[in-house]
Amino acid sequence: MFIYDIIVCLRKFRRMIKLTIPEEEAMKVVWQMGEANLKKILEDMPAPVPPYTTLASTIKNLEKKKYITSKLVGNTYFYSPAISEDQYKKQFVSGLVKDYFDNSYKDLVTFFAKQKKISQSELKEILKMIEK
Repeated sequence: MFIYDIIVCLRKFRRMIKLTIPEEEAMKVVWQMGEANLKKILEDMPAPVPPYTTLASTIKNLEKKKYITSKLVGNTYFYSPAISEDQYKKQFVSGLVKDYFDNSYKDLVTFFAKQKKISQSELKEILKMIEK
């Protein structure tokens, strides 16, 4: 049973759909809060805050995409993340590296260095992390 669960989990991650910017903003709030109803999510959204109905649609889309789960308590739905923020980042950074940098993290870092998007001190910090 354990191996079956791992296979199902891996297939789920392979099929993950990239989130839109509004969906990512909502997910960040849900990740930060852990569990919240729509009103609390709306209160913690960054400016410009979307209308309530827009956020409700975004949350329903996230639920359809299996990024969040919901439970009904009384007459209020509470939402919580179905995957961690780290799982999401890992999946999409891996996809980015695979699709645009021939699966080479070295090429990714080189790209940012050439674009001057990463400083020498940051590169040294990365090297220290790798050496540990």
